[in-house]
Amino acid sequence: MKTFIPTPTNSKLELGFLTLHYYAIAILIGIVVAILITRARYQDRGGNPNEINDLATILIPVGIIGGRIYHVITSPDNYFGKNGHPIDAFKVWQGGLGIWGAVALGALVAFLKFRKGNFSQPFAVFADAIAPALLVAQGIGRFGNWFNAELFGKPTTLPWGLEIPVMSRPIGFENFSTFHPTFLYEALWCFAGALVLSKAKSMKKLAAGQVFLAYIFLYSLGRIWIESLRIDSAHQFIGLRLNIWVSAVAILLSAGVFLRNSRGSSNRI
Repeated sequence: MKTFIPTPTNSKLELGFLTLHYYAIAILIGIVVAILITRARYQDRGGNPNEINDLATILIPVGIIGGRIYHVITSPDNYFGKNGHPIDAFKVWQGGLGIWGAVALGALVAFLKFRKGNFSQPFAVFADAIAPALLVAQGIGRFGNWFNAELFGKPTTLPWGLEIPVMSRPIGFENFSTFHPTFLYEALWCFAGALVLSKAKSMKKLAAGQVFLAYIFLYSLGRIWIESLRIDSAHQFIGLRLNIWVSAVAILLSAGVFLRNSRGSSNRI
C-alpha cells in the first residue's frame, strides 16, 4: 500500500474570537526568518542591522500589496469574472500572492529608500544580503498552499503524491486523487537555492548586486519547471502559462545583467 502526502483537513486555527489562517501564519514565519537572515548577512557586510528592521516595516506591507496586485491582475477571472467576487481580491489569507509583484514593488521602494536615505551600505549590498532570505521565506510560505489545498500539479501515483479532496480538485480531474505536490517541489528548490546563494560570499570576484541577480535567475529557472506541472487555471500566451513567460524574461534579463556586470568587474581587477 502506497503512502501519499495528505492534505491538512483544516486551513485555520480557531482561538475563541480569533481565527488564524495557516496560510497567513506560513507567510509571517517566512517574513520573520527572512528578517533574521537579512540582518545577519547585512551586518556581515558592514551594514547596520537596525536598518533592516526599519526597512521591514515598509517593505513587508509593500511586498504583500505588490504580490496581491500581480496575482489579481494575472488571475482576474477569479475576482471579476462571471462567478468572481471583487471583494475577494482583498482576502489575502485565502492565498494568492504573486512573487514577481512582491519582489518588483519591494525592490523599487527599497531602491528609492536607499537613494534618498542615509544608509551604512549601498542598495546593491542590501539586495545581496536579502537574496537568500527571500528564497527561504518563499519556501516557507509555500506550505501555506498545502494547507489551502491549492496550486498542486498534474495527477501522479508517485509515493510522494499529494492527496487532494474531491471538492478541491479542478474540473476534469475529479477522478484523480493524488497530484504532484508542487508546493513541496518549489519549497525544496527555494531552500536549495538559498544554500547556494549563501555560499556566494566566497566568490570574491562577484560585483555587488550579482547575488541578487543570481537569485532571480535561480528562482525563475525552478519556477518554469513548477509552472509546467501546475493545473490550476491561469492566463496563457501562445500556449504557455503567463508565469512561464515572466520567468523566461526574468532569466534572460538577470543573466544578461549578471554577465555584463561580471565583465565590468573583471576589467576593474
